[in-house]
This record gives sequence, C-alpha cells and structure tokens, in this order.
Amino acid sequence: MLFNSLEFLIFLPVVFILYWFVVHKKLRSQNFLILLASYVFYGWWDWRFLSLIIFSSTIDFLIGVFLSKTEKTSTRKLLLTSSILVNIGFLGFFKYYNFFLESFIDAFTFFGQSISAERLHIILPVGISFYTFQTLSYTIDVYKKKLEPTKDVVAFFAFVSFFPQLVAGPIERATNLLPQFYTQRKFEYNKAVDGLRQILWGLFKKIVIADNAAKFANIIFDSSADYSGSTLVLGAVFFAFQIYGDFSGYSDIAIGTSRLFGFNLMRNFAFPYFSRDIAEFWRRWHISLSTWFRDYLYIPLGGSRGGTWMKIRNTFIIFIVSGFWHGANWTFIVWGFLNALYFLPLMLLNKNRVNTDIVAKNRVFANVKEILQIFITFSLTTIAWVFFRAENITHAFVYLSEIFSASLFQMPEFFPVQVIFFIIVFVIIEWLQRDKEHALEFENTKMPRLVRFAFYYLLIAVIFLFGGQQQEFIYFQF
Repeated sequence: MLFNSLEFLIFLPVVFILYWFVVHKKLRSQNFLILLASYVFYGWWDWRFLSLIIFSSTIDFLIGVFLSKTEKTSTRKLLLTSSILVNIGFLGFFKYYNFFLESFIDAFTFFGQSISAERLHIILPVGISFYTFQTLSYTIDVYKKKLEPTKDVVAFFAFVSFFPQLVAGPIERATNLLPQFYTQRKFEYNKAVDGLRQILWGLFKKIVIADNAAKFANIIFDSSADYSGSTLVLGAVFFAFQIYGDFSGYSDIAIGTSRLFGFNLMRNFAFPYFSRDIAEFWRRWHISLSTWFRDYLYIPLGGSRGGTWMKIRNTFIIFIVSGFWHGANWTFIVWGFLNALYFLPLMLLNKNRVNTDIVAKNRVFANVKEILQIFITFSLTTIAWVFFRAENITHAFVYLSEIFSASLFQMPEFFPVQVIFFIIVFVIIEWLQRDKEHALEFENTKMPRLVRFAFYYLLIAVIFLFGGQQQEFIYFQF
C-alpha cells in the first residue's frame, strides 16, 4: 500500500478512528489494532511476504526470552549468533543470491573457465532490509543488556511491523520504539496537527518534487548516449532531488503518521543538501541507517580508537557495507567506496566534526565561503548519485565522461522550466526552515494563522494540479 494512494487515504482514517474511539481504553487492544493494521498494510503488496516478517519476529522474540533466562556467556553468544544468522541469512538469500551467483560465474569466466548455474526468480520482499535491521537491534541490545527482553508478544510483533515506518524506515532502535508500546497513549492535539503538517510536506516532496524530477531523470539516464554533457548534468541533479524528495518524503509521512497515533520516531533527514562537507552530509542523510551502522558495526570494529590504518579500514568497511545494503549491484558498492574516499581526508585531518550546527545559524543568508562549501558538497554527492542510479558501472563512467567533455558547454537539449521552478521554491522553503525538524513546523512563529492556512491549501492545490505520475518509493526496492 503506497502512502500516495487512494487505498491509504481510506486506510489511515479508518485505523485512526478505531484506534482513538473504539480501542483507546485498553493498551493491549491498541497494540493489537496496530499489529493487525500493519499486517494489512504490508500484505497489500503480497500476502506471502507476511510469513517472513512473522517468522523473523517469532525468532527474535524467542531469542530475547531465552537470553533473559541465561547468564552463561557461551549460550548468550550462541543465541545472538543464531539471530544474526537467521536474519542476515534471509536477507542474503532474497536480496543477494543471484548477485553472488552471477559474480561467481563472472569470476570463473574471467580466468577462462566456463560454468553454468541457474538463476532463481526471487521476489524481493518489500522492506526486508529495514525490518531485518530493526529486529537485529532488539536482539543485540538485549544481548548487551541495554534493553530488558519483552514478554509482551503483541507489543513486540507490533514494534517489528509498525506500518508507518515498516517498508522504508526510519530504522527504529528497539530501545526507542519498543518501550512506547508499553505506555498508554493519549491523543495530543498539537502533536497530531504537527504530524499532519509533516505528512503534507512529505506528500509535496514525493508527488511534486520527486515524481516530477523522476520523469526527466529517467528520460536522461535511460538514453544518456543521446544527450550532451549539459543535459546529463540536469539528469544527475534531477535524480539528486528525486531520491531526496522520494526518501525524505517517505520519512516525513512515516514520522507524521506515527505522531497521529501517539508515537515518536527518530528524525531521518536534517536538510542534508545544505551540508558544508561530506561528514556533515552523512550526519544529515538517512540518519537511522548511518547511526545503526555506527553503533552496531563501526564501533564494534574499533571505531576511531585505533591507529590510522584501523580508522581507514573501518571507514571503508562502513561505507562499502552501507552501499551493499542498498542493493545487489556493483554500482552501489562503488557508490559506497566513493563516499568513503570523500570522507577519508576529513577524518585523517580531524575535520569531520567541524560543521555540527546548521549553516548560517541566526542568519538569513549564507556567506560566500558557506555557499561554495555547499556547492562543492552537493556536486560531489551528485557525482556519487550517478553510480547509484546507473544501470551498471560502465554506464556510470560513460555518463560521467560525457559530463566532463566539451558538450558540457552546449545548451541542454531541453529545459523543463516548471520542474526547475518547483525545485527552486522547494529549496527556498527548506532553507528558511532549516533550523526546524521539518519544513512545515511553525511552532513559536510570528506568521499569522491565516497566512499559514493559505500556504497549506496552496500546497494541497499544487499537489493535485502539478503532481507527477504516481510511482513507488525508490527505497521500496531496498
């Protein structure tokens, strides 16, 4: 079920009414309704996928119970290892089986040996990368004794399958989200209204920015050999705004929807395209995944505590694994490797924590230095996005080689003024609101109520009148 669909437009009010007006007096009933609604929401794509999420939830719930009953180190390690193997095993099979098979065949072919093997027609379950990491956070934190294992099976299953963030995040930590299922929720008007505003902004980002940018990004990338370097630059920029509007738009809708039901999810995007260096960008982009890898992979590997070689090794591991998490294609691995190269000089010079506050704080305009830093960071990020979007590595290098050619100085073959206009307006609004949690957060503002509501209705009108063709969210494939 897509957030930007008629089905969800019906589904959400029905669940909301049942939640606050029918089962609101009993916490367990609320949790059970969330669980049932989440399974309907997830099963809307393919009911067969439900068996995987139920199996994963059952395994990790039982392992949590067993961990609570033993203090023996070897047994606890065995239980944790079992959870990791089951979850990563499912993820590896459904997402990476054919990738490893093809890479294995290519390796033998390279050395002059010919082997044959049959690819499996595997359907990738929607959101498997997200809920797998969410359940892993539970078993790891229980193992480390950062979290008490739950005995409430309904609360745990609802935590794993919580429908607002189930298929594309944020990837919630058990320490943050699971305890919220233990506490009676009360309807808070201000929180719900702010949630609706965030949903509206998320829909605008997805339908008006991402879907419109996608149309031209797809045209240019799919026929890149036919266009000049200047047009390919437009294609790369359109994709940069497509993936940002698409993914952060989903996160906004997920966080806003959660607030309607009394839940607080972690922030997943913090205006990343206003970053002044790559380190700042990764503190602001897909925050839930970046911090997950930091806490559960980077720090256990030694983090930055070792010597220079260990820092370099761990940096490349974290970025390459992050790239591989996104998909079974060498383009994602190169994308991760390239971001590691971007990040490395900052880390080695101890400048990766220089820009920790918002740009141009307490000022309307950025200075020349900040503008240049933002432009360079955005340019480097957009170059990396070419690998993310390209069909294969060869396509990416050919695409970039044409950009850095004489045709870069030609007039673009086409110039979609309407899309560019909306992107500019979008950037201006986010810039003015960059110190807020989201662009429509108007708490403690001097803006008159009439002006605010006029702006909301204008956004709604723009969504209906200028929204692009409906498309699935990009991160559903991950």
